[in-house]
Amino acid sequence: MDKSKIRKMWIADQGDGTYKNPILYTDYSDPDAIRVGEDYFMIASSFCNAPAVPLLHSRDLVNWKVINYIWDRLPFSHYDRPAHGCGAWAPSIRYHEGTYYVLIPMPDEGIMMSKTTDPWGKWSEPSYVRKVVGWIDPCPFWDDDGRAYMVTAFARSRIGFKSFLYLSPIEPDCSGVLDDGRFIYDGHATQPTIEGPKLYKRNGYYYIFAPAGGVKTGWQTVLRSRNIYGPYEERKVLHQGSSPVNGPHQGAWVDTPDGQDWFLHFQDVGNAGRIVHLQPMHWEDDWPVIGINPDENGCGEPVLQYKKPGVGAAYPMDVPEDSDFFEGKKLGLQWQWNANYQEGWYSLGDGQLTLYAQESSPDTKLCDIPNLLLQKWPAPQFRITACLHLEGLKDKDAVGMVSQCGHYTGLLVQRRGEKLILQQRIGRWAEGDEVRTDLVTLPEGVGTLYLRMLVKQEKEVSFCYDLEEDGEYPAVGEAVEAQPGRWVGVKAGLTAVCAQGNAGGSVKIDYFVFEAL
Repeated sequence: MDKSKIRKMWIADQGDGTYKNPILYTDYSDPDAIRVGEDYFMIASSFCNAPAVPLLHSRDLVNWKVINYIWDRLPFSHYDRPAHGCGAWAPSIRYHEGTYYVLIPMPDEGIMMSKTTDPWGKWSEPSYVRKVVGWIDPCPFWDDDGRAYMVTAFARSRIGFKSFLYLSPIEPDCSGVLDDGRFIYDGHATQPTIEGPKLYKRNGYYYIFAPAGGVKTGWQTVLRSRNIYGPYEERKVLHQGSSPVNGPHQGAWVDTPDGQDWFLHFQDVGNAGRIVHLQPMHWEDDWPVIGINPDENGCGEPVLQYKKPGVGAAYPMDVPEDSDFFEGKKLGLQWQWNANYQEGWYSLGDGQLTLYAQESSPDTKLCDIPNLLLQKWPAPQFRITACLHLEGLKDKDAVGMVSQCGHYTGLLVQRRGEKLILQQRIGRWAEGDEVRTDLVTLPEGVGTLYLRMLVKQEKEVSFCYDLEEDGEYPAVGEAVEAQPGRWVGVKAGLTAVCAQGNAGGSVKIDYFVFEAL
């Protein structure tokens, strides 16, 4: 594989002073962001994947890189197994008096917090802000008098109700709540499913930016009041309008050093997940107007291409990593596991990734295997090629490529005695049994196998294979219509498993490369 020919899948920066939306065609769900000096930091939810809560960095709001994760692993042992739809939900990030704070809601465990003075370095171990079930989407706020507060929403699936916002006084270091707090807004009448609140202050007004109306069909609401406890006026400030961007909402207001205002938000596109957009923003009569406002009614709609933010300098085009030739000493930041990582799942060396087959019971579905090594889709369609060396496989080991989602599939090579057999696994994470189909018995003596996954039209996942890198890659198995998982888009990756009670072998992988179709 010629590294020099590898190109990124989706580049928002157009190279002419403009950018196109989305700025990230990748599932950075529920984004929140801040500016500290000339640096922008953005975080996103990650649910049961680990490491958890990705942290991205940019200098111009268009070109982003993953630089860290807030948690190396989820803080409870039950996340040592996949818990689809649970874990780290929509977080918030803030900077106060030299410290970065991230509040992370775990809807079954409580509101957690980690902090640091160096976002590239180690974040503190998670601690409770409040141990409670069903509270979600926390955001801290420090008022001019030094008092601190936390605004939250509620998950009906855990607590039995939604569409309310709640305000709690908290310790200035976010170490706990000071009292029970109170409900400050009821959105049932006009802003159903209001959630994801972000609290700011400007010109004597307290503002709560909050999405409403549901993930795929909703809008961005802004509330304002002269009193932090309300009552709050309300206004819809961003909706789909005549654009193709459905449900534009939930994100962050940020500014530039010279005072421009911008809004980051997501769009749920299904299989690729919740992709990230950047909208211009300005103020009229102390209300924000987001995107373009052709009707001059105060409610904007998304832009598809726009002039880049003026940040006083030009920065190189960049995007998060995807392709990997495994040349580092640790896994690239594009990778996450399907559950908390356990020692001994992999090693790196000599330009190869070695995956060690982990025990899996016969009835464990592919989607529920903890040691799936996964990364997000980086574009609407693409192909992935991986080079696998099979000499380390032991009897009943199975290794290969996976497409992890609601309707998942994988192409695995399984050793049975002296034979190597390609097997496809297909299933739905929330229902039924997994179908396992033997497809091809590889020629005797095969040591190297090239697997290829094709993703077409944002939904169709299929496989090819070959015994030579520059071969014809005949199609094999069944094409699967992918479906998103529980709150997450489709992920692609690798795995290695062995039969329960067996000492597993290993597979060495030279590369995992994305290319345009």
